[in-house]
Amino acid sequence: MSRRAEASVPDLVERARAGEARAVARLVSLVEDASPLLREVMAALAPYAGRARVVGLTGAPGVGKSTSTNALVRELRAAGQRVGVLAVDPSSPFSGGALLGDRVRMSDHAADRDVFIRSMAARGHLGGLAWSTPQAIRVLDAAGFDVVLVETVGVGQSEVDIAAQADTTVVLLAPGMGDGIQAAKAGILEIGDVYVVNKADRDGADQVRRDLRTMLSLADRDEDAWRAPVVKTVASSGDGVAEVAAAIEEHHAWLAGTGELAARRTRRARGEVEAIALTALRERWDRLGESSALDGLAAAVAAGELDPYAAADRLLAERPSTG
Repeated sequence: MSRRAEASVPDLVERARAGEARAVARLVSLVEDASPLLREVMAALAPYAGRARVVGLTGAPGVGKSTSTNALVRELRAAGQRVGVLAVDPSSPFSGGALLGDRVRMSDHAADRDVFIRSMAARGHLGGLAWSTPQAIRVLDAAGFDVVLVETVGVGQSEVDIAAQADTTVVLLAPGMGDGIQAAKAGILEIGDVYVVNKADRDGADQVRRDLRTMLSLADRDEDAWRAPVVKTVASSGDGVAEVAAAIEEHHAWLAGTGELAARRTRRARGEVEAIALTALRERWDRLGESSALDGLAAAVAAGELDPYAAADRLLAERPSTG
């Protein structure tokens, strides 16, 4: 039997905490596969989670998210930060797995043991994130990474879930892509904490920046609210990336100083708990739907012997077997 098959959850957690990339990868795999061990994994990780800063990077296809992520990793490593990256890729139409493009583009960091990069398949999930992303974030957090970067699928208007998962959301745009209109359509003015106009060496970058600043100035915000900066970068050369890192740091300080950091993380945990509970309820409903009691109740409703609300109450009172 292989070491992978033999490893217990406490052993995996201990090795992940010690910086072993293979153990971290195995824990993330257990999350993605919805393993029967997942409850034990989450319980074991809970005492160590809540320390990492979670930064989401989102934007339409072609704005340079992967290149920007790669450059930001380099900047954070230069500052001595351990960095975990979850790159949510489009799913393979054959296997359902991630296409791995982001790991190829971020191969610069492959030999750095203080950088962990994992591609995750969206598997058709709207909002730009895989359903297992919150638990995968917890794995990297508990494994001791200082910053967890979550790069979302480039799918345009549905790419808003990241705001619910990140402490800081970085929205990338680029000139020549109609991003002013796209920004308003996608609702990114509501989700961004830092805006980045990438490919700023192209014509139109200054105009995109002015348009963004104008739209942000028109937003209805409280006097003490965070004022999102708009930073120009050329991620391929690293120009402006230090300013992005500084803006993320400044936003984190603002979050911590105002109490918004704790509030965001509580909302994030609430959403995660709710999603797990709803999944359990759906599984229970699947079992109820297979119950012979449903056929009998439906017949009674059709015959006028029972109203549908009373029938639903009786169905929910059923105790389906867990086998």
